[in-house]
This record gives sequence, C-alpha cells and structure tokens, in this order.
Amino acid sequence: MKAILAEKPSVAREIAQLLHVNEQKNGYLTGNGYCITWALGHLVSLAMPEDYNIPSFRKESIPIIPDPFQLTQKKIKKGKSYQADPVAAKQLKVIKEVFDRCSSIIVATDAGREGELIFRYIYDYLKCNKPFERLWISSLTEKAIAEGFKKLQPGSAFDRLYQAGKARSEADWLVGINASQALSIVAGNEIYTLGRVQTPTLSLICKRFHENQNFTVRKYWQIQLKHRKSYIDFTSQSSDQWQDRKSAELILKAIEREGKAEVTDLLIKTVTEPAPLLYDLTALQKEANRRLGFSADETLQIAQSLYENKFITYPRTGSRYIPDDLWSEIPELIRCLTNHEKYRKAASHLQFGNFNKNIVNDLKVTDHHSLLITGKIPSSLSAKENAVYDMIAFRLLESISEACSKKISTITISINEYEFQSKGVKILSQGWRSVKGILSETDDQNISESVNELPELKIGDEFKIAQGEILEKQTQPVKLFTEADLLSAMENAGKLIENKDQRKIIQSIGIGTSATRASIIETLLKRNYIERKNKRLIPTSKGLQVDQLVKDKKIANVQMTAEWELALHQIEKGDIDAGFFLNSIKEYASEITSELLSINLPKEKSLTLTCPKCKNKTLLIHEKVIKCPDETCSWIQFRMICGVQLTTNQVSLLITKGRTSLIKNMKSKGGKTFDAFIVLQDDHTTRFEFENHKK
Repeated sequence: MKAILAEKPSVAREIAQLLHVNEQKNGYLTGNGYCITWALGHLVSLAMPEDYNIPSFRKESIPIIPDPFQLTQKKIKKGKSYQADPVAAKQLKVIKEVFDRCSSIIVATDAGREGELIFRYIYDYLKCNKPFERLWISSLTEKAIAEGFKKLQPGSAFDRLYQAGKARSEADWLVGINASQALSIVAGNEIYTLGRVQTPTLSLICKRFHENQNFTVRKYWQIQLKHRKSYIDFTSQSSDQWQDRKSAELILKAIEREGKAEVTDLLIKTVTEPAPLLYDLTALQKEANRRLGFSADETLQIAQSLYENKFITYPRTGSRYIPDDLWSEIPELIRCLTNHEKYRKAASHLQFGNFNKNIVNDLKVTDHHSLLITGKIPSSLSAKENAVYDMIAFRLLESISEACSKKISTITISINEYEFQSKGVKILSQGWRSVKGILSETDDQNISESVNELPELKIGDEFKIAQGEILEKQTQPVKLFTEADLLSAMENAGKLIENKDQRKIIQSIGIGTSATRASIIETLLKRNYIERKNKRLIPTSKGLQVDQLVKDKKIANVQMTAEWELALHQIEKGDIDAGFFLNSIKEYASEITSELLSINLPKEKSLTLTCPKCKNKTLLIHEKVIKCPDETCSWIQFRMICGVQLTTNQVSLLITKGRTSLIKNMKSKGGKTFDAFIVLQDDHTTRFEFENHKK
C-alpha cells in the first residue's frame, strides 16, 4: 500500500476521487491500494530557544545558534507561553500511522519550496525512512493530476529544493530570533520583532515616507494655448516654466498680441506596444491592488481559493511564461472562453492558428509556469473571486493578441521666441488593447496614454491662437507606497543597488518571493509598524522609531537581503552549498546581535495612572497590555483592539476620563472596518460605543 500526503484536505479529496479511494477514516482516506492523508500546512517547525533550554531575552544568551537545529510540533500561544497545538498533534499522529502501514510515500504537498519543506520537516520529525516519490503538478484538474501520477519523480530529484527551503527557514530563524531579542533587551524587555525580509521592507516604506514628508512644494506657472486647425481642436503648453505668475501673464499678453503660431519642429514615430505577459503572483497582486483595491494577501487568498476549486493553475508562481509543451493547450482554453458570453466579444478578434507566442519561453519558467485559467469555467463565484478570475482570463486573451500600434506625433510651435509643445496619439492597430477597449491598462501603468489626435501639420504651417490661459502648478513629492508600489519595490530591490557591477548581478532578484511578499506586508501591519491610510502604506510612530534605530545597521540592508535571495536560488540550482550559505548567516547573526545590543532605545514617555479597579496601585503600561501589579486585583486591558493599537494618549483618556477619543479603522471578525469609542464601564470592563449612539 502507498501513502499519499497532500497539503490540505480539499486536495486530498480531489486525488482520492481520481484514484477511486472512497473509504473515509479519521484523518485519512483509504482504498484501492492507497492511504491518503494531509498536512494542514506547517505541522512541524524549527524549535524555539526554550526547547533547547536556553532562556529567552537574556543578554548572555544571544546570539542563539543551534547546532544542529531541532524540529518540534506546531505550537500556539496560550497566555505567556507556547503549547503544542492539539490539532497539529492529532494530525501528526494520523500521518505517522499512515506512513507506518504503507511501503512507500507519494508527496503531494504544493509543488514549491514551502510545500517541499512541509513534507520534509514532517518526514524528518517522524524519523521516517520509507522511500518517497514526488507528484509535481500546476493544476488540480483531473487531467493534470492524472498526468502527474503518470510522471511521478524520485524524491531525491527535489533535494536541492528542500535544501533551499531549509536554508531559508533556518536563516529566518537565526536572524529573526537574535535580532528581535537583542532589540527587545535594549528596549527594557518590551517586545520588538525584526526579520530578514521584514526589516528591509520596513526600511523601504520609511525611506519613502521621509522623502515624501521632507519634500518642499514649489509653485510654478505655465502657459496653455488652444488652437483649431482643419476642424480639429488641440492644445499646446509652454516649454518654459515661470516662478511667478506676473511674468507668465506679461508673456501671455505679448503672445496674444502676436496672434499666430508657426510649426518649427515635427517628430512623428510609430510605436509598437507588445502584448502584456501573463501574470505571476506578484503581477496579479499589483494590478488587483491598483484596479480593485485588494490587499496583496487578499488577492493571494482569492487566487488560492480559485486554484483549489480547479478554476486556475497554481497561483504561487514567480514566472510570467509557459513552457513550449503547454502551448498546444492554449487554443482549447480560448475555445472555453469563446463559449462563455462574458468573454466571447473579447475573444472574437483572435485568429486561431495565428496566436502571439511571446508568452512561451522554457528558460524563464521556474518551478511553475505563469497563471492560467483551466478548462473549467466558473458559473457561480463571489464578486471578488469573479473580479480576480476575470483579470486572469482577460490577460490570457490579451497576451496572445497582436501588438498595439500607435502613431505618436510631437509638434513644436513658436510664438516670438517662446516654444510650445503638443503631443498626439493615434491608434493604428488596436491589437491586444481591443480585448478590453483601446485604453485598457497594462499592469505597469496606472493610466494609459490618452488618445489625442492632432491635425495633419508640416514645418512652416501657421495657425491662429484661439485662446490662452495661465496654469498654476506645483512640484509633486514622491508618492507614498500603495501595496502595488511596495510589491514592485520588493520585486525590483536589486535595481536599487548603487554599485553598477553588483547591480548587474542581482538586479532581477528582489526581496522575499512571490509567495511570501504578501505575508511580509501583513506581518508589518499586525506588528503595528505600518498602517493603511487612504490606500497608502505609512509607517506608524513605532515603525519609524524602529527604523531610526536600525536603518544604518545590517539588519535593514536591502542589498544584502537581495543577495540572500540570489543565494537561495543558487542552492536550488546546485551552484552553491547550503552549508556555506548558513555559515555566512551565522556570522551575520552574531554581527547584528552585537550591533543591536550597542544601541540605546528611547523609552516611550511614561504615564502614571492609577488602577481603575482597586484605585490603589500604579498601572504597568506595556506595549501590548495595561495591567495592575496587584495579583489580587488583576485588572488588565489589552492595547491591541480589533487591529488598532491604543496610543499613549488613548490609554490616558480611557483611564482618566473613562473613554477614548474616536478610534478609526478598527476591523471586525468579518473583515469590515468601523469607528468607535472605547468606554470603561462600571464593572471595569470595556465596550464599544459608536458615534451615532453617542448622546
């Protein structure tokens, strides 16, 4: 009998249906020579310092560098300590029973670095030595699963992938544990967290915030003229800018007295705009954020749901191409869309047998090809699922369409010694832009060029000035990050490196991966280092404080983090040894520990507040809780409420006045945001009071 380990129960059921495994047991399915069970994600992880009997948050204990690392069951936090997760313990017991009764194992966890690590950690933790094979698929359709079982690969073929995943996991542990504990120690045992990717990402956000805040706005004025030629209206703007309005007004009067303009230069060029590539996960997250306002994590969860329901291929991909052997399946996918009313018109311009093959590139396909729809077209989805599915479906139609061709005309006209310019765009061939309309956006543009056709002109032509006006403008600061902008910055972190030779080597390497960037952003939000404000990501006072302390330290070095991502790719390819990489990380962990222990962290301004319950003791105010030191009183109030951290001022108002000021953008369990006051009741508990209920 063979064991099959899937990552989730839903995937196990899909495999069981295909293999005619029908007998349901407690935690697994059996029949037809198979036992199929599942992992529920990460059931096993690296042990924490206390598992090595090393006291946490002690200066003399760090750096903590386990040799070797130990594995432990997944733990959950209860009170101040961590305890084994009973759900994980129960499922691990089931997996052990299944492995013990079977002669070999088929690994069916997600086909990627993390999926491989999930299986290997379980396999090692259970001290299993059964032979195993790998099911490697990019879709959960019956056809894909059946093809995958025909092409099972030896488990050893994925040893390098596991080594890269294990190296990433241990590197994150070494950096995260030691850096977080070092900073927390100098902060007087208030808990701060730092991380290998988390902290450089925070640094990017804070740097952009400072650039925005420190920008000095400067006003300037330009002249705009309106013209009419051959029954076509168009405008031109002055090449010059003036620092005061009066100068611009005097020049406009002189121009109006002249009354006519002459074409002195004319540039016409034809531009071919290639069809956009298919989505990888990061490209999908960026566009969903720009167009739909979805967070990166929300888009990932929606895509994962579509994948598990067999509507799209594996979403956690970092490639925007497909292999040559998949090209033959594209026409059938297009036929499926053509048969659906929603996509029929968009697909009507495509000519079968004459599709654009720019999306085919074997060399640029990583673990998985780009995101595609499957042959299963959904009929009933939620509004958000529909929106993401439509993006993927329409992108497929765009990507195999012909290029869009434009004629771009730039004319220079002169009045006296002043020059004005006008730009026109004429669509010659719509190509891929006809899928959603001429002005459909690409994933790298917020707003596409407007189509503004100019009249036929030649050098020496003269025409009248219909009207002139003064435009008041101002210089614009660099914009604060949206999630889409931040994902781009993380993806292209290698391009930020100043050294040209180093940049050339790792310019295509970002920080984090397509699969992990969303979780990094969510981690920064949960830890109150950043917050969302009008679709922008801005650092909190806590985030700015932490960045100020570490921005010149190695822990915040974007270049180093990008180099690590390159090293992990090289481990996967077998170009470097995982042990060599980890030795460098161990040295680095020691260096950052010393760096961080040497800094002085200014403490939050202290408050002296009396316990509202016993009215005797002075409250202890920590980062996460406010509590009475008297154990018989034991009054306590958590500072994180519905995703919002109570500020020092809000804590003071709650205790002294019995209510906070209005707290905005709290989030309910259902994910809806709301505004409310926190009110201290007579029984010393707190409740919400909403603004429309306020007397």
